[in-house]
Amino acid sequence: MNKPIATEDTLNSTAPAPAASQKFDYDPCEEPSYDILIISVVCTCICVCGLVGNAVVLWLLGFRMKKNPFTVYVLNLAIADFSLLLVLLVNISLHFMSPQYCISHYVFILINSILFVLFLFCYFAGMYLLTAMSVERCLAALFPLWYRCHRPKHLSGILCGLLWALAALCATLLFTSCFFDENCKYIFYVLCIVNFVLFSFFPLLSNLALFIKLRCGSQRRHPGKLYVAVLLSVLFLFIFGFPFSVETFLAVFYPRFYYISCVLASLNSSINPVLYFLVGSCQRCQFQCSIRAAFQRLFEEGSTSEERSQVPGHAVMETSW
Repeated sequence: MNKPIATEDTLNSTAPAPAASQKFDYDPCEEPSYDILIISVVCTCICVCGLVGNAVVLWLLGFRMKKNPFTVYVLNLAIADFSLLLVLLVNISLHFMSPQYCISHYVFILINSILFVLFLFCYFAGMYLLTAMSVERCLAALFPLWYRCHRPKHLSGILCGLLWALAALCATLLFTSCFFDENCKYIFYVLCIVNFVLFSFFPLLSNLALFIKLRCGSQRRHPGKLYVAVLLSVLFLFIFGFPFSVETFLAVFYPRFYYISCVLASLNSSINPVLYFLVGSCQRCQFQCSIRAAFQRLFEEGSTSEERSQVPGHAVMETSW
């Protein structure tokens, strides 16, 4: 939960980009303040709940349900969210263990910096995966015939691998640059801005535009449970991710804003399993079924029978994954 902070002498060698904007001493042997303690407790509770929720998603989709291209994205997204929450818990533990064991200042900064880069890796990976998932949903709704006939069989797995590699490249670039470039904070600024625009703001606008088109166009269609779940996930990514994207700028005026943005990031990684259950179990404005039944309705039935699109020749065709 603790942001990488260093003195001016150590900024260029150990701390990642966010640390470069805060040139003040941090004593690992100092007890955390009361407000940080409250925020850390809240974040810990959210992380524990999120870990349980994402573990349920991994167990059901990995071992109890038939896989399809959509669940490949969901599985990878759950892995990214689970990992991010785990990194946050380790960081919180480090924050509260350091005063008891009085960890060396340089060791503390190094470990904290590594944890922060791992946090960014998981955060970027989740953002990229959700964007790819939303793009596929848009293509399936707008071009159902082309999508069903021409979509490569292993596209989901290939894209997930590439997106994990992209997230690793961004995190590695940030980590290595901070050992050689005193202006590495600017790399972090650019990454945050580009990622937010391309993988949060743009997907939100495109999904909202498609939703309005499906519901208010000349040929009104129900978007389906899968699309609703993805749209809500993108919406919450924008709401909870925006504070983290602008945190590096606002933290200069209000340092505690970093901790608030971490709480929101943990909420973003914890809320997807809840959305899957609520959307999958909703029937006629009532929520009634087990967790497994809700997931099956969302990921299996919804992908084949609930999204129908009009194709040339007045033939009705199901959007299939």
